Parts: sequence; C-alpha cells; structure tokens
Amino acid sequence: MEFFDTSIVEQIEMKMIRSSQFAVRDRFHRMSDDDHCLIASIKEHGLLQPILIRPLSHGFEIVAGHRRFHACRSLRWRFIPCKIRELADKEAYEIQLTENMQRKSMDPIEEAEAFRRYVVDFGWGGVTELASKIGKSEEYVSHRIQLLKLPEDVKQHVIENRLNVSSALELTSISSEKQNMIVQQIDSKNDLTVRQIREMKSLMKTKPIAVSSGTDQFSQMQPRVLNRKSEILKLTKKTTLALRITLARIDNLIDEVHSTVEPAERAEIVSFLMGTRLRIHSLIDETIRYKNTCTRKEDPNL
Repeated sequence: MEFFDTSIVEQIEMKMIRSSQFAVRDRFHRMSDDDHCLIASIKEHGLLQPILIRPLSHGFEIVAGHRRFHACRSLRWRFIPCKIRELADKEAYEIQLTENMQRKSMDPIEEAEAFRRYVVDFGWGGVTELASKIGKSEEYVSHRIQLLKLPEDVKQHVIENRLNVSSALELTSISSEKQNMIVQQIDSKNDLTVRQIREMKSLMKTKPIAVSSGTDQFSQMQPRVLNRKSEILKLTKKTTLALRITLARIDNLIDEVHSTVEPAERAEIVSFLMGTRLRIHSLIDETIRYKNTCTRKEDPNL
C-alpha cells in the first residue's frame, strides 16, 4: 500500500504532550548514563531530530522520542519540535516497538510482554505479521513469548542477565518445581550451558513439551492508487491533521480560560471558543466527505 507522509512539523508546548497510553515498556527505569549524555548533547547542540507525536483529545501523545522528550523537560524547555502525524493505535504501537527494538533498550522479558500485548491482548495480528513489522524472524517472536510461561523468579534471572534466553527456553517445557531446581544449580555454578540443562532434564526423566511457534497467513493489499487519488488522499489527510492540531490548541485555551479568567467573565469567552470548536469539527467532517466523494469517483468499487 502506498505511503503518504502527511505529517506536519511544529513547535508544541510541552504541557500539551503526554506519554503513550499504549506504552511498550511498563517497568520504571532509572536515568542511565546514556540519558545524561543525551541531556548534555541537547543542551549544547539543541534537539537535532523532532519527536513524533499524534493528536488526541485535549492534546497530543508521544509515539517516538520519549527519551528526547524527558531530556528536554529536564532542561525546562517550554516548547519542543514535533513531527505530528495521524496514527491509529496499532500504528503508534508498532512505531514505538520498532524504535525500542532498534535501540536494543528492552530486556528479553520486556520484549516478550510487548509482543504478547500486540498478538494476544490487543489482537492486532499474529506472530508472522508482528515479526514482519519489527524485522525479526517468527521464531524470535514466538520464543520470546514462550518466556512468559516462566515463573517470576526465573524471569528475574533473565532480566538481570543471570540466565540467557536459550537456557531459559529450555526451562519452559518442565514443571516449576524442576525449573527451580535447575535455576538453583545455575546460581551455585554461575551458569549452565544449554547442553548441561538438557542433560539435567533427561536425568529428571521429564518429557519435553514441544514449543510451537505459531504461524499465520495474512493478505497484503496490492497498490492500485491513481495519481490524482493519491494527491487527494495526501491533501485531505494533511488538512484533517491541521484541523485536529487547531482543535487541540482550542481545547488547551478552554482549559486555560477556566484556570485564569474570573467566573463572571468566563462564560462569554468559553462560549466563543466552544463555537469555534464546533466549526472546526464541521470542517473536519466536510474534509472527510470531500475525500470520500473524490475517491469514489476515482474508484467506483470503494
């Protein structure tokens, strides 16, 4: 499917931006040396790459650039350069996940939890589709998800890098009692090879459970977009995005009026702003109708 870059780059007030509601990483991480280096770099050279955000009701949500955002906030910036793009929840999550995978900022359990949310909790696609989105093999994704079968204390070993992924996968096919026995051996001997773990499992006479890596099929749309239709889609998407940015700013002004203007003088200003807000909503609806009308003319089967 043809991609249109309909994003808009603007300076956005930082108080209008919030963290993602579909955060890829749940656990709290202390500020690292890399974070301190990033702050120092931004302080000296400025922000070289804008963060990616999407417009939501009453503001914007970070899609990519959480570290850059928090670094700028620690420097007490009021505005931050942003690339604003209309994105669905699934698209925003995929971008976040890809960014974290490229930076190698997640431990194997965090990756597993993020993959499970995509495939199971949100139901956005199977192992095959997710692997394609993040540039990994199906085996990589399915094996990470298998790690979630482990008890919490064993997962902690993986998080702290006291147990590697290959060894941890060997433990997913045996009972928790036997898992703990092997982990105790790992603790006392610092490490065990995969071969040694397999030998211990054999001595325990446990039949290993086959780990299945689910595959699924999905169809891909073939691009058949005409030039005129492409231009209409691009123009209307950018128009809708610009209007939604304006809508977010109006909402921010309404909140500001409630906190700064005396109640006696507030009603008239709020009424004006609400009327403006309704007109912007009407313009958004009109833009969508225009886009639908034009695309149907170009392709009667839509």
